Amino acid sequence: MQTKPSASRQISFLMPSLSEQLDPRQPLKQLAEAIPWSEFESAFGKFYSEEGRPAKPVRLMVGLLLLKQMFNQGDETVVAAWVQNPYWQYFCGMREFQWQLPCDPSDLVYFRQRIGEAGMQRILKVSVQLHGDQAQEPEVVVDTTVQEKNITYPTDSKLAHKIIRRCWKLADRHGVKLRRRYRKAARYCVRAQRWRRDRRKRKLAHRALRKLKVIAGRLIRELERKLPESVCEAQQANFALYRRVLKQQPADRDKIYSLHEPQVYCLSKGKEHKKYEFGSKASVVMTKRAGVIVGAVAHEANLYDGDALSPALEQTVAITGQTPSKAIVDRGYRGRKTVNGTEVLVPDKAKAGQSKYVRAKMRARFRRRAAIEPLIGHLKGQYRLARCFLKGFVGDQVNLLLAAAAWNLRKWLRVAALFRLQLLRALVLPVELRCCSLGR
Repeated sequence: MQTKPSASRQISFLMPSLSEQLDPRQPLKQLAEAIPWSEFESAFGKFYSEEGRPAKPVRLMVGLLLLKQMFNQGDETVVAAWVQNPYWQYFCGMREFQWQLPCDPSDLVYFRQRIGEAGMQRILKVSVQLHGDQAQEPEVVVDTTVQEKNITYPTDSKLAHKIIRRCWKLADRHGVKLRRRYRKAARYCVRAQRWRRDRRKRKLAHRALRKLKVIAGRLIRELERKLPESVCEAQQANFALYRRVLKQQPADRDKIYSLHEPQVYCLSKGKEHKKYEFGSKASVVMTKRAGVIVGAVAHEANLYDGDALSPALEQTVAITGQTPSKAIVDRGYRGRKTVNGTEVLVPDKAKAGQSKYVRAKMRARFRRRAAIEPLIGHLKGQYRLARCFLKGFVGDQVNLLLAAAAWNLRKWLRVAALFRLQLLRALVLPVELRCCSLGR
C-alpha cells in the first residue's frame, strides 16, 4: 500500500524543522525543491495496492536511487551514508533528522523491478525538463559505448567448471547421490589450463578441457535420470543452456559467455588496452551546446551504429517532445543520411563548391562532437556505467537511464553553484570599486 502524505507541517514546537536548519544556498537543497516529486508519486502510484502494510514513500525510494547514482554509491553504502547526511535526508523528503536506516538495501532492488525501464525513463525526462530551453536544442550529438557486465573474462574451461559445480549443488539440494563427483579430476583439469600458452604443454591443456566437458555432460545426464520429474522439468531450461555451452566452438556466432547472464555478447571497439568487452552496447544522445543528456538506450543485440541511431532518436523525441533537426556522429555511422526525419552529419571531405563559411561551420560541429567522449568517460568513472551490477538486460537499461539522469542532476547542481558565485561577485565587485575610488 502506498504511504499517504501527512497534512501537518509542524513537527515540534521545541525544535525547528530540517528545512529551517539547512543552508538555503546549498545546491542539493535547491535541487530538492526544484524537482517535481508529485509527478513520481502519481506515476508510480499504480504499482501499489490499496491494502496491506504501508510501503516506503515514493520520494524516499526515488531519492535514494538518484543519490546512489549521483555520488557513485552502492545499495548498502547509500543507505548507510544517508543516515549521516542531513542534506540527503532533506532531498528524500524528511522533515526532521533521522537516526535509523531509511530502508533495507534490498528494497531498492524491489523498487527498481517494480517501476522498470518505463519508470527510469520518466526519471530521465524529469531531469531533462529541469534544464528548460537548454534541453530543446535542434542539434544533438550521438555516440555509442559499451556497458560491461559484472562477469569474469569468459573461457570454455571456466564455463565447463561452473556447470560441474552447479550440478553438484543441484544434486545436494535434492538429495541425489551421484555415482561419481569427479572432484579430483575436475581440480586437475582446471590446474592444467595454466599451460595453454606454453607450446610444450598446450596439448595437455586441450585434453584437460575436453575432459571437463565430458565430466559436465555425464553429470547432466545423470541428474536427468535421478532427479524427480517435477524438478527435472523445472531445470530443463538450465540443462539446455549447459548443453549449448558445452557444444559451442570458438568460431560460432551468438555464443554464451556467462551462465548467470546469458544475454551478454562480445563487442570489439578497437581499443588498444582492451580488445574485447562483454556486456551491451549503449547509445547516448546529448545536446550540442549545453551537454544535457536527452537520450540513453541499451541495445539487446550488437547492432551496427547506424542501426542503433533510430531507437536513440525515438527516445529523444519521447523525452523532449521534438525531433532533432541534425544528429552529429562519428564515422562509425557511415551509410545513414537521414533517420526518422533527422539529418545525420558524418565527418567527410568537403564537397566541391562549398563556401568557406559552410566548411568552417561543419568543422566547428565536428569539433563539438568530440565533447561526448569525455561525457561518456564521466558516466563510466563517476556514475556507475563502467560495470553494470544489475541483473539481466533490464538491469542494463535501468543502470544506463539512471546514470544519464544523475549526470543531468549533477550538471544542474554545478550550474546552480556557478550562478551563486556569479551573483556574489556581482554584488561584491561594485563595493570594491567604490572603496577604491574613495581611497584615491
